[in-house]
Amino acid sequence: MAGRLAGKVALITGSGTGIGQAIAIRYASEGATVVVDYRDHPDQAADTKAKAEAAGGKAITLQGDVSILADTQRLIDQTWQQLGHCDILVNNAGIEKGADFWDITEADYDAVLNVNLKGVFFLTQAFVRRLRNAKQPGRVINISSVHEDMVFPHFPTYCAAKGGLRMLMRDLAVELGPLSITVNNIAPGAIQTPINTQMMANKEELNALLVNIPLGRMGTVQDVAGVALFLASDDGSYVTGSTYVVDGGLMRNYHEQ
Repeated sequence: MAGRLAGKVALITGSGTGIGQAIAIRYASEGATVVVDYRDHPDQAADTKAKAEAAGGKAITLQGDVSILADTQRLIDQTWQQLGHCDILVNNAGIEKGADFWDITEADYDAVLNVNLKGVFFLTQAFVRRLRNAKQPGRVINISSVHEDMVFPHFPTYCAAKGGLRMLMRDLAVELGPLSITVNNIAPGAIQTPINTQMMANKEELNALLVNIPLGRMGTVQDVAGVALFLASDDGSYVTGSTYVVDGGLMRNYHEQ
């Protein structure tokens, strides 16, 4: 069986662990060649590469920090140099830093906004320029968050970045539609990833969260990867300008304790 992404190349940022890794493996299992981007942990990227290849696809690893403009351009250039083209960009890399609003430093603000919004902006720009010059279609899939809409006290930098990402997606969907480039967001809720390890280990905190989730469980990285596959495949070809919320109903039911 050829797979739903046979012949496609997908660049997935921050794909050494968590949601990014799951998307890389899922895409590879459907025949895609995946570019595993990492910032600091080549061992994690190598793990994703091995799992993607075991799933039936091809994979390469590239180091690149999306908060650095030169790196975003280099990621795109190296993808084209090594693989000849790229069809799908998944902007997955993201960070969060919690603090009371009055204590947030400029350095923390810059760190979060540079990865979560600026990096997405300029990596997508470099990707789109290549597609436009080659007159080729493409897919942009941003891993956003329920916090593009839902409040997250003590994480205002994260909310600001994800809110900006929602508007950027909507704007680019309209501007890039005539180029046959679709742009969509996936907004995960509480997902079992390394970023949530501490919370999951705290029974009281975990139970307080689960009460707010109508489906009664945290999401898995596979829950997110399935939607990412849909948006990258032919089934998602007429979808653009949308956010797909993957949160078990959390956003509709959430209230601060």
